[in-house]
Amino acid sequence: MKVTDPRQLLLELAAQRDASLAQLSALIGRNSSYLQQFVRKGSPRKLEENDRRTLARFFGIDESRLGAPEENYPTLPGKAPRGDWLDIPRLALGVSAGAGRLASDEQAIGMVRFSARWLRGQGLDPAMLSAIAVTGDSMEPTLRDGDEILVDRAQRPLRDGIHVVRVEDAVLVKRLDMARPGAIALISDNPAYRPLELALQSVEVIGRVVWKSGRL
Repeated sequence: MKVTDPRQLLLELAAQRDASLAQLSALIGRNSSYLQQFVRKGSPRKLEENDRRTLARFFGIDESRLGAPEENYPTLPGKAPRGDWLDIPRLALGVSAGAGRLASDEQAIGMVRFSARWLRGQGLDPAMLSAIAVTGDSMEPTLRDGDEILVDRAQRPLRDGIHVVRVEDAVLVKRLDMARPGAIALISDNPAYRPLELALQSVEVIGRVVWKSGRL
Protein backbone atom coordinates (compact mmCIF):
# COMPACT_ATOMS: atom_id res chain seq x y z
CA MET A 1 0.00 0.00 0.00
CA LYS A 2 1.32 3.43 -0.92
CA VAL A 3 2.23 5.54 2.11
CA THR A 4 0.85 9.10 1.84
CA ASP A 5 1.74 10.52 5.29
CA PRO A 6 5.29 12.01 5.05
CA ARG A 7 6.06 11.06 8.67
CA GLN A 8 5.10 7.42 8.24
CA LEU A 9 6.89 7.31 4.89
CA LEU A 10 10.05 8.70 6.47
CA LEU A 11 9.96 5.96 9.11
CA GLU A 12 9.52 3.25 6.49
CA LEU A 13 12.26 4.60 4.22
CA ALA A 14 14.64 4.89 7.18
CA ALA A 15 13.97 1.27 8.12
CA GLN A 16 14.56 0.11 4.54
CA ARG A 17 17.92 1.89 4.45
CA ASP A 18 18.79 0.82 8.01
CA ALA A 19 19.27 4.49 8.90
CA SER A 20 18.28 6.05 12.22
CA LEU A 21 16.35 9.31 12.48
CA ALA A 22 19.40 10.75 14.24
CA GLN A 23 21.59 9.89 11.24
CA LEU A 24 19.06 11.42 8.86
CA SER A 25 18.94 14.54 11.03
CA ALA A 26 22.71 14.83 10.68
CA LEU A 27 22.35 14.37 6.91
CA ILE A 28 20.28 17.57 6.72
CA GLY A 29 22.50 19.44 9.17
CA ARG A 30 20.11 19.34 12.13
CA ASN A 31 20.50 18.24 15.74
CA SER A 32 20.11 14.52 16.39
CA SER A 33 16.53 14.76 17.72
CA TYR A 34 15.14 16.97 14.93
CA LEU A 35 13.45 14.30 12.80
CA GLN A 36 12.43 12.35 15.89
CA GLN A 37 10.46 15.44 16.97
CA PHE A 38 9.04 15.82 13.45
CA VAL A 39 7.85 12.21 13.29
CA ARG A 40 6.70 11.64 16.87
CA LYS A 41 5.47 15.07 17.96
CA GLY A 42 4.65 16.85 14.70
CA SER A 43 7.17 19.62 15.30
CA PRO A 44 7.97 21.15 12.90
CA ARG A 45 4.62 20.77 11.15
CA LYS A 46 6.35 20.25 7.81
CA LEU A 47 9.89 19.86 6.55
CA GLU A 48 11.70 22.91 5.24
CA GLU A 49 12.39 22.94 1.52
CA ASN A 50 16.14 22.28 1.71
CA ASP A 51 15.69 19.49 4.28
CA ARG A 52 12.95 17.89 2.20
CA ARG A 53 15.02 18.09 -0.98
CA THR A 54 18.08 16.49 0.66
CA LEU A 55 16.04 13.63 2.11
CA ALA A 56 14.18 13.05 -1.17
CA ARG A 57 17.46 12.79 -3.08
CA PHE A 58 18.94 10.51 -0.43
CA PHE A 59 15.99 8.10 -0.73
CA GLY A 60 15.56 8.56 -4.49
CA ILE A 61 11.92 9.68 -4.29
CA ASP A 62 9.91 12.67 -5.47
CA GLU A 63 9.82 15.58 -3.01
CA SER A 64 6.03 15.65 -3.12
CA ARG A 65 5.98 12.39 -1.13
CA LEU A 66 7.63 14.25 1.76
CA GLY A 67 5.12 17.07 1.71
CA ALA A 68 6.19 19.35 -1.15
CA PRO A 69 3.42 20.89 -3.29
CA GLU A 70 3.25 18.42 -6.19
CA GLU A 71 2.66 21.07 -8.84
CA ASN A 72 5.97 22.71 -7.97
CA TYR A 73 7.97 19.51 -8.49
CA PRO A 74 7.24 18.03 -11.91
CA THR A 75 10.10 15.52 -11.76
CA LEU A 76 8.80 12.02 -12.44
CA PRO A 77 9.68 9.11 -10.13
CA GLY A 78 13.00 7.56 -11.12
CA LYS A 79 14.16 10.73 -12.87
CA ALA A 80 17.10 12.69 -11.50
CA PRO A 81 16.89 16.46 -10.93
CA ARG A 82 18.96 19.11 -12.68
CA GLY A 83 19.87 17.52 -15.97
CA ASP A 84 19.99 13.86 -14.97
CA TRP A 85 22.29 14.19 -11.96
CA LEU A 86 22.01 12.44 -8.61
CA ASP A 87 23.45 13.35 -5.22
CA ILE A 88 25.21 10.55 -3.31
CA PRO A 89 25.74 11.04 0.45
CA ARG A 90 29.30 11.70 1.59
CA LEU A 91 30.00 10.03 4.94
CA ALA A 92 32.08 11.60 7.68
CA LEU A 93 33.81 8.29 8.28
CA GLY A 94 37.43 8.16 7.12
CA VAL A 95 38.08 4.71 5.64
CA SER A 96 41.59 3.78 6.62
CA ALA A 97 44.08 2.38 4.16
CA GLY A 98 46.47 2.05 7.08
CA ALA A 99 45.91 1.01 10.67
CA GLY A 100 42.16 1.66 10.77
CA ARG A 101 39.76 4.07 12.43
CA LEU A 102 36.74 3.61 14.63
CA ALA A 103 33.38 3.57 12.88
CA SER A 104 31.46 5.45 15.59
CA ASP A 105 31.26 8.70 13.56
CA GLU A 106 29.57 7.24 10.48
CA GLN A 107 27.17 9.94 9.29
CA ALA A 108 26.56 12.01 6.19
CA ILE A 109 28.27 15.40 5.96
CA GLY A 110 27.31 16.36 2.42
CA MET A 111 26.69 15.12 -1.10
CA VAL A 112 28.71 14.19 -4.18
CA ARG A 113 26.96 14.63 -7.54
CA PHE A 114 27.14 11.89 -10.18
CA SER A 115 25.62 11.46 -13.61
CA ALA A 116 22.53 9.28 -13.28
CA ARG A 117 23.22 7.92 -16.78
CA TRP A 118 26.73 6.87 -15.76
CA LEU A 119 25.46 5.17 -12.59
CA ARG A 120 22.84 3.28 -14.59
CA GLY A 121 25.45 2.25 -17.14
CA GLN A 122 27.57 0.80 -14.34
CA GLY A 123 24.60 -1.16 -13.00
CA LEU A 124 24.68 0.76 -9.71
CA ASP A 125 21.71 1.52 -7.47
CA PRO A 126 22.08 5.11 -6.17
CA ALA A 127 20.29 4.15 -2.95
CA MET A 128 23.13 1.73 -2.15
CA LEU A 129 26.05 4.11 -2.74
CA SER A 130 28.14 6.18 -0.34
CA ALA A 131 31.16 8.43 -0.89
CA ILE A 132 33.94 8.14 1.69
CA ALA A 133 37.43 9.63 2.05
CA VAL A 134 40.51 7.41 2.30
CA THR A 135 43.10 7.93 5.03
CA GLY A 136 46.57 6.40 5.19
CA ASP A 137 49.02 5.07 2.61
CA SER A 138 48.65 1.28 2.63
CA MET A 139 46.71 1.20 -0.66
CA GLU A 140 49.17 3.40 -2.57
CA PRO A 141 49.58 3.85 -5.45
CA THR A 142 45.99 2.73 -6.21
CA LEU A 143 44.41 4.85 -3.48
CA ARG A 144 46.16 7.75 -1.80
CA ASP A 145 45.50 9.60 1.41
CA GLY A 146 42.65 12.05 0.76
CA ASP A 147 41.21 10.22 -2.24
CA GLU A 148 37.43 9.93 -2.29
CA ILE A 149 35.89 6.58 -3.14
CA LEU A 150 32.40 5.47 -4.15
CA VAL A 151 31.29 2.37 -2.25
CA ASP A 152 28.54 0.07 -3.53
CA ARG A 153 26.79 -1.55 -0.55
CA ALA A 154 24.46 -3.72 -2.66
CA GLN A 155 24.42 -7.39 -1.67
CA ARG A 156 26.40 -9.24 -4.34
CA PRO A 157 28.40 -12.50 -4.43
CA LEU A 158 31.73 -11.88 -2.74
CA ARG A 159 34.69 -11.76 -5.13
CA ASP A 160 38.24 -10.48 -5.29
CA GLY A 161 38.70 -6.71 -5.57
CA ILE A 162 38.98 -3.58 -3.45
CA HIS A 163 36.36 -3.41 -0.70
CA VAL A 164 35.51 -1.50 2.44
CA VAL A 165 35.41 -3.91 5.39
CA ARG A 166 34.85 -3.72 9.13
CA VAL A 167 37.11 -5.71 11.43
CA GLU A 168 36.01 -5.34 15.05
CA ASP A 169 35.83 -1.53 15.52
CA ALA A 170 38.05 -0.59 12.58
CA VAL A 171 36.83 0.21 9.05
CA LEU A 172 39.41 -0.46 6.34
CA VAL A 173 39.74 -0.37 2.58
CA LYS A 174 41.67 -3.38 1.31
CA ARG A 175 42.00 -5.72 -1.63
CA LEU A 176 40.30 -9.03 -0.84
CA ASP A 177 41.69 -12.45 -1.65
CA MET A 178 39.27 -15.39 -1.25
CA ALA A 179 41.73 -18.10 -2.33
CA ARG A 180 41.59 -20.19 0.86
CA PRO A 181 38.24 -21.73 1.96
CA GLY A 182 36.87 -20.26 5.18
CA ALA A 183 39.44 -17.47 5.24
CA ILE A 184 39.82 -14.01 3.78
CA ALA A 185 43.06 -12.12 3.17
CA LEU A 186 43.12 -8.32 3.41
CA ILE A 187 45.87 -7.14 1.08
CA SER A 188 47.47 -3.72 0.84
CA ASP A 189 48.74 -2.49 -2.53
CA ASN A 190 51.65 -0.83 -0.72
CA PRO A 191 54.27 -3.63 -0.32
CA ALA A 192 55.38 -2.10 3.00
CA TYR A 193 52.24 -3.59 4.56
CA ARG A 194 51.89 -7.32 5.08
CA PRO A 195 48.65 -9.15 4.15
CA LEU A 196 46.29 -9.88 7.01
CA GLU A 197 44.55 -13.27 6.89
CA LEU A 198 41.42 -13.68 9.02
CA ALA A 199 38.54 -16.10 9.46
CA LEU A 200 35.79 -15.23 7.01
CA GLN A 201 33.20 -14.74 9.75
CA SER A 202 35.36 -12.15 11.53
CA VAL A 203 35.22 -9.72 8.60
CA GLU A 204 32.13 -7.71 7.67
CA VAL A 205 32.24 -6.67 4.03
CA ILE A 206 30.52 -3.28 3.82
CA GLY A 207 30.80 -2.74 0.08
CA ARG A 208 32.88 -2.78 -3.08
CA VAL A 209 34.86 0.26 -4.24
CA VAL A 210 33.57 1.13 -7.71
CA TRP A 211 35.09 4.59 -8.35
CA LYS A 212 37.73 6.93 -6.99
CA SER A 213 38.76 10.54 -7.30
CA GLY A 214 42.05 11.98 -6.16
CA ARG A 215 44.88 14.44 -6.55
CA LEU A 216 47.25 14.35 -9.51
